[in-house]
Amino acid sequence: MAQNNRWGGRFVVEDITPDAIVTPEDFTDEQRMIADAARAFLAGEVRPRDAEIEALNYELTTQLLRKAGDLGLLGADVPEAYGGLGLDKVSSTLLAETFSEASSFALSIGAHVGIGTLPIVFFGTPEQKQRYLPDLATAKRIAAYCLTEPASGSDALGARTTARLSPDGKHYILNGSKLYITNSGFADVFIVYAKVNGDHFTAFIVERGYPGFSIGPEEHKMGIKGSSTCPIFFEDTPVPVENVLGEIGKGHLIAFNILNIGRFKLAAGCVGGAKETIGLSSKYANQRKQFGRSISSFPLIGAKLADMNIATYVLESMVYRTAGWIDALLQESEAEGGTDENAGARAAKAISEYALECSINKVFATEVLDHVADEGVQIHGGYGYIREYKVERIYRDSRINRIFEGTNEINRMLIPGTLMKKALKGELPLLRKARALQAELLQPMPLPSFDEPLSKETYRVQQAKKIFLAVGGLAVQKYGLALEQQQEVLCLLADMMIQVFAMESASLRTRKMLQKADPAAAARIKNATEMTVVFVQEAMERVERYAKTALSALEEGDSLQTQLSVLKKLTRAPLSDTIALKRGIAARVIRSEQYTL
Repeated sequence: MAQNNRWGGRFVVEDITPDAIVTPEDFTDEQRMIADAARAFLAGEVRPRDAEIEALNYELTTQLLRKAGDLGLLGADVPEAYGGLGLDKVSSTLLAETFSEASSFALSIGAHVGIGTLPIVFFGTPEQKQRYLPDLATAKRIAAYCLTEPASGSDALGARTTARLSPDGKHYILNGSKLYITNSGFADVFIVYAKVNGDHFTAFIVERGYPGFSIGPEEHKMGIKGSSTCPIFFEDTPVPVENVLGEIGKGHLIAFNILNIGRFKLAAGCVGGAKETIGLSSKYANQRKQFGRSISSFPLIGAKLADMNIATYVLESMVYRTAGWIDALLQESEAEGGTDENAGARAAKAISEYALECSINKVFATEVLDHVADEGVQIHGGYGYIREYKVERIYRDSRINRIFEGTNEINRMLIPGTLMKKALKGELPLLRKARALQAELLQPMPLPSFDEPLSKETYRVQQAKKIFLAVGGLAVQKYGLALEQQQEVLCLLADMMIQVFAMESASLRTRKMLQKADPAAAARIKNATEMTVVFVQEAMERVERYAKTALSALEEGDSLQTQLSVLKKLTRAPLSDTIALKRGIAARVIRSEQYTL
């Protein structure tokens, strides 16, 4: 990657160049070998035991986790100094995508290597890292993350679990409970949040077997049935003071930044889930005969497969773009040096830069997978409703993703909120750009020529950014600080930002492929170009719809008509025949019987 977009959210106000992003086409041989090793493990060890895993066999799950650990598949994010591989974030993202085909077992892995282990990787003291990370990297000990409580889900800081220092000053005494804790039935190490003296939100490392610490019964879930989900309880549980993670009262830095990584890793898993569903659905469509021919020959089935493939291509582009940016910033942070004591602060700063993009990835990914899974069931017809077919499980399992790691509603509130905070801190020239745009919008807007490949799509991305800035500027003018109470308007602004990031990610990736002009990849480039053309045109229509709805809430009368006239100018561009393009895309998916680029 030739350059790093240093500040998150900048994509809204600046044009990004293709060389500023990482794409799957940039994977190294080593990264592909790691993914191949994970696929071989799934094929040889996990899939043959699928039914047992789904029956929630603790012993088998822990056994498989340890086998994965022995192969080095759990140590990607653990530094080499502590028994891990210390891989880049693109590699660990590729692992998360690959493992997604393991259904519930993928969740067990993800909770362990991600939100369970990363708090110690990023925020642990050298002693804590030395004590826990070697065992976590091999699954000799398994981790769980404990934030949600019966009375505090999205409002994490409303936690009621308390911690009080013992009279001898050697322990914090925890009291309270946590809810919906993944891996809790068999985990050994728990990252727990509690309020010291009922006030100072703090993270602790709690080990299974501490006095007064108990695990409740398994929850009976709609999906992800092969993963363990239990409540946990603390009754005067002594936790050594050396097991405080980070600083007293600074637990929110750990919780929120780990959630950012969790959101991003969840998006990576959705990429894998969507690809698997496309493979299952295209194979079934070729096999299933109705009216004397395969249902894959019917245009409406083909249109579904095309839409599924296009959305997955866009999502994949977003995820690896974000992975590359996080990677670059973490590497930059490490290169700056510093003591182990401030390593957590450096990591928190690096991760928080892309909190906005992590939320965008999470929302877009989980909703793409839900749509792909739903269409997968529809293509299967009645068989898609039968448990014998895996698409039924994918459909059930996908639903939790919109709730995990902060609900999509909460993440939608965070997206524009985070952007405004960056602007107010002077990290983004958001308000200056919005003010400058007002004068530009009153001038004539002749259409440029669209002679180069994807020049029209690049133009549309630029216009979509202007639409967001124009509508966002009006919202700030009308409501000021009270804008945070206008959740419907904030949601529309978030949806516009999500579409802009998605449009731009696909466009940049495809433009990067076009620049390389590899003759051996001509077919892939053609397919990528057509998918980008379709997505950008349809995304622009969504941006226009969101903008109209928001403007109707912000303006009225002649002012509204003026703004709608400006919006019409911003959305002008020649239309492409998306029906024909989707037929070509569908034909490629049907022919290959898998996600196709």
